[in-house]
Amino acid sequence: MLRLCCLVMLTCANAPLLTIALHSPPVETVKQWNLLAYNFPWDYPASNKDFYNPENIVATGIEVGYDRIFIATPRLFSGVPATLSSISRDSHGDSPTLHAFPSWSHHRAGTKEYNCTEIGLVSVYRIRIDSCNRLWALDAGVSRSLEDFEITCPPKILVYDLHTNQVVRRIDFPPEVIRGESLYTNIIVDETTSRPKSHCDDVFVYITDTVAPGIIVYDSGKDLTWRVSHPAMYPDPDFAESSILEHRFTLMDGVVGLAFDPEAAILYFQPLATDRLFSVNTAALRSGPLEFGKDLPVKLVGRKSSQGIGLATAPRGGTIFYSPLTETAVAAWNPHTNEHSLLAQDQEKIQFAADLRTPDRDGTALYVLTSKFHRFFLKNLNPNEINTRILRFDGVVKPAAPERPVVRFSQQHRFAPTRASYEPISSASFYESPSGSVNPYDKQLPVIASIPPNEVKSYSSFVQSFYGKQPHPYIYEPVPVIDKSKPINPFFMLNSGEKTFPPPHIPRPQFGLNGEVFIPKISPHFNDFNGLRFPKSLNINHTAVPH
Repeated sequence: MLRLCCLVMLTCANAPLLTIALHSPPVETVKQWNLLAYNFPWDYPASNKDFYNPENIVATGIEVGYDRIFIATPRLFSGVPATLSSISRDSHGDSPTLHAFPSWSHHRAGTKEYNCTEIGLVSVYRIRIDSCNRLWALDAGVSRSLEDFEITCPPKILVYDLHTNQVVRRIDFPPEVIRGESLYTNIIVDETTSRPKSHCDDVFVYITDTVAPGIIVYDSGKDLTWRVSHPAMYPDPDFAESSILEHRFTLMDGVVGLAFDPEAAILYFQPLATDRLFSVNTAALRSGPLEFGKDLPVKLVGRKSSQGIGLATAPRGGTIFYSPLTETAVAAWNPHTNEHSLLAQDQEKIQFAADLRTPDRDGTALYVLTSKFHRFFLKNLNPNEINTRILRFDGVVKPAAPERPVVRFSQQHRFAPTRASYEPISSASFYESPSGSVNPYDKQLPVIASIPPNEVKSYSSFVQSFYGKQPHPYIYEPVPVIDKSKPINPFFMLNSGEKTFPPPHIPRPQFGLNGEVFIPKISPHFNDFNGLRFPKSLNINHTAVPH
């Protein structure tokens, strides 16, 4: 891949100087697959296409644990046998077999013998691990969402203790926060106010509803759930069509990308069908359902060069990582320093970055899951090509200060678990992770440093004079201040600071078929904007499991 070196200066009113630095940090392929395969029990009908069709299995979510990597494969189409799987971080080989997590008994929805009262999973888009080493699996409850959209079960969350692989909590959502076509696709676990004695049971959880756009807020300490919505969470028809290389596809998805900055208490979000990135302060989300006539204080952060889903923030420093689809690239922007960085651009490896993660279990690394979703969606997949990859960018996240001596690991395997030896894991004694009583925001967790890659250069070493080498493939304006009437490269246009969205003094016109301008009439007595009229409510779930 061509290594790019360039520096562009941009001044914005009411904003600090913007620096765009293009460089290519080391990119490592952790695992890759042509098609995903599973460790089926001997009596499972793996030859039945309705049960297992590898050309219909799309990975959309990833989470990195201490000893395993978890992969979410929702039931977008028929033929998905398991919706949540894992692979060992100690496994060798490019294409390991997926192991249904925690066992095949939790994936009976694929056999059409599933009862919604059972402890099991229907369709998981994304997962998260908290500081107590528990996996939060968000189950949308919808089968074949891109075919006939069968609502198999109501959405829920199952919380797994990764020491035992047992469900320790089940969270069912009240009907007041569920719409007729709700599709819960992303989840953030906010532990900023969690108390050590609560063992991560007093966190706040933010969830995206993509088809009936909104954000669901769950207060796990009080077991309360409410829903908020805003026009920024809706898809923009002007960006309904996305393009990746020569492929074009139309998908009107609302809010789906989520990222959380714990230091600034800001939640970033983006619909798929838009080029914009938005933010909202978590204090506004935590304050409960919106009062009548009150709007959610959403701000427009900036505009990207094309649509995207994957979004992440560094747990330290606040850097935002994103991946515009058309550019087949991964980029970073720090809102505090206004520095832009092009981490990688690869037309083969970075096609449709579905999820980006900056796990605490791997100090300074960014993980990117790419899936070629557009090829699955358009039914022109080539099974002989590599279609799913897990990529790792090392050294792009600010390291935490270690509180104990740093342990260096053997160099025999780059992606082995963060432990000092490689003996088989036989018991929960393996985990040196922080206990459930530790709150990472009351006291920083120790981070075991990974091996520094060979010949890694600092960011400054990639910056050279603007008038230096040819900045191919980008065309920059040869002026110190960029004309803001023209597109700003490479991928992000910074506003003059964050702005309230939509602008109160410049309403966005909406046109009818004959050119007439109209404004939809929305009743202030209801809490959503999607035409479905449900009164506001705040019911107790009664789902908490006592400890």
